Amino acid sequence: MKRRTFLKSTAIVGGVVSLSGAIQPLFASGEKTADAYTLPALAFKYGELEPFVDEATMILHHTKHHAAYVARLNAEASSWEVKPTVEQLMASVSKYNTATRNHGGGHYNHTFFWSILTPEIGQEIPSELATALEQNFGSIQGFKEAFAKAATGVFGSGWVWLVVNPDGKLSIGTTANQDNPIMDLSAFKGKPILALDVWEHAYYLKHQNKRADYIAAFWNVVNWKQANSYFKQAR
Repeated sequence: MKRRTFLKSTAIVGGVVSLSGAIQPLFASGEKTADAYTLPALAFKYGELEPFVDEATMILHHTKHHAAYVARLNAEASSWEVKPTVEQLMASVSKYNTATRNHGGGHYNHTFFWSILTPEIGQEIPSELATALEQNFGSIQGFKEAFAKAATGVFGSGWVWLVVNPDGKLSIGTTANQDNPIMDLSAFKGKPILALDVWEHAYYLKHQNKRADYIAAFWNVVNWKQANSYFKQAR
């Protein structure tokens, strides 16, 4: 991948929201038969989430951590006759080795995470999702407190998720390392609506060991429009 393509951060490659605001597939449909899995460009510039997510962290997180997951997933997939989409891979990940699980999960999780971040600071929650959050958690504040508690409680590295679970209700859960709720072997399952990366590499440059500060900052850059779109699709 050429450097200028790799660092371009104003258009989606495998991504989610065009600059016009139109919802796009999370992963490019062509990935099913692509020669390689690709690192998606971001829908915002690295410094546009300041001061809530610092530019240095975004650069490292995207161009080093996520890029490494993509590269290592491609290394694992180099001998595969057909490359499934990342969603298909997650749905049958128990058939693959641990490296594929880790790097495929890292690629899916980060691509999803970028999609629910926005420089449009302080978005309001659309009414459909807001109503569902109030019904499931008592209030928006009750939801945020439950989500923050789950995120704070992750031991070591992992993720916290808001999902539509199989019975159609919203629920909060966590996964270790780079596992996610759409993996066939995950104990916590559902269709993701929102996610937060609580690996230390996601926040340590700015917040050091203060995960609670990182969680509090996260609410300022949530793309609630995109989360609402995922919610409607899942329902």
